[in-house]
Amino acid sequence: MKKVFWKISVWGFLLVVCFYCLLPFAWMFSTSLKTETEAFRIPPTWIPLQPTIDSYIGIWVRKNFGVYFFNSTAISLATALLSTFVGGMAGYGFSRFVFKGRRFLIGFFLATQMLPGVLLVGPYFKVLTKIGLYDTRTGLIIAFLTICLPFSTWMMKGFIDKVPVELDQSAMIDGCSRIGVFFKILAPVIAPGMVATILFAFLLAWGDLLWALCLTTSESMITVTLGIARTVGEFRIIWPMLMAGSLVGGMPAIILYIFLQRLLVQGLTAGAVKE
Repeated sequence: MKKVFWKISVWGFLLVVCFYCLLPFAWMFSTSLKTETEAFRIPPTWIPLQPTIDSYIGIWVRKNFGVYFFNSTAISLATALLSTFVGGMAGYGFSRFVFKGRRFLIGFFLATQMLPGVLLVGPYFKVLTKIGLYDTRTGLIIAFLTICLPFSTWMMKGFIDKVPVELDQSAMIDGCSRIGVFFKILAPVIAPGMVATILFAFLLAWGDLLWALCLTTSESMITVTLGIARTVGEFRIIWPMLMAGSLVGGMPAIILYIFLQRLLVQGLTAGAVKE
């Protein structure tokens, strides 16, 4: 009896959590299928009286969502891959080499994560303007790298620490260089950790609004999050289009997680059990 009660309690708790998490998405989807008039109806309706996909058509026709998606995808992918690669190399150096100032540098990398991004936007605006990279994808990638790189370095260092040094030594005895050891020996072993790092960096860059808002001006450089934010006007909010844009903008993250969740969980739990 106790066991049955425990199972019912656990499943009941899980159902409540799922309902709590999925309810906002259900409301967003319902609102995205409504007309603008019905979206303001009181009392509100969960099931649209006259379902329409005009809001989904509108974000692609009246808004340049194709351009926004391309910008966000290119910037987020470049940021994720570069930060993971550079962070992996830096993490390998911190993990395998002992040098003067190592502890200070590791601590400094951690300390940079404590700085709020709003403090860095002003200096970056001036720097990118001076070097001609303001309002460019390259400028945004460089800006996002400064946010993601310390995190990626710490993540990769933790994963590399769990790999025995003897693997490196065996490979180098067989004539492999340090770079070869990283790519041929370590990379396959820490692949789940690399996937987790790439995914976190991608989502961080994809969901950013502040840097995209301050470091871009032209329509051709707008990202998905900024495009969604601009559906909110000073005197009018088109709720169906806002909800449709939010759902479409969140799909890449959801799809990535669905396909990579196994590797993500492996990466996050790597080293959780001490051998």
